[in-house]
Amino acid sequence: MKIAIGSDHAGFRLKEIIKHFLLTEGFEVEDVGTFTEESVDYPDYAFKVANLVSSGEFPFGILICGTGIGMSISANKVKGIRAALCNDLFTARFSREHNDANILCMGGRVIGEEVAKEIVKTFLSSTFQGGRHKRRVDKISDYESSTHCN
Repeated sequence: MKIAIGSDHAGFRLKEIIKHFLLTEGFEVEDVGTFTEESVDYPDYAFKVANLVSSGEFPFGILICGTGIGMSISANKVKGIRAALCNDLFTARFSREHNDANILCMGGRVIGEEVAKEIVKTFLSSTFQGGRHKRRVDKISDYESSTHCN
């Protein structure tokens, strides 16, 4: 499976750890940056990952900034994206099962690397349950389609 990953400077260190983890687990990883801890603007990387996922080229993305909040806000501006900020296993699982999230956002200054790895595993191994949840996700998609210019 292909995963797009990106971070700002605050998430760089955790991004590198998660990227290595994904590669050792057999995932194909596209790293869109940043590639140093020099200060950058998180929306630039959120939009890169979100556009790769929105286009269908990648089924999932992972975004990491200091808190994960900026990345999730930015990524959710891209049509077709359901980016979820997850700092624990429960939210990682239910973001997929109930919300069909396609981008995982995490805070590099909020969670430790071992917890982050478990969150990634949980997010990627959980599947959308459909049913009543599909009806709700469809309402979001329908609203998004009726209000976006793209």
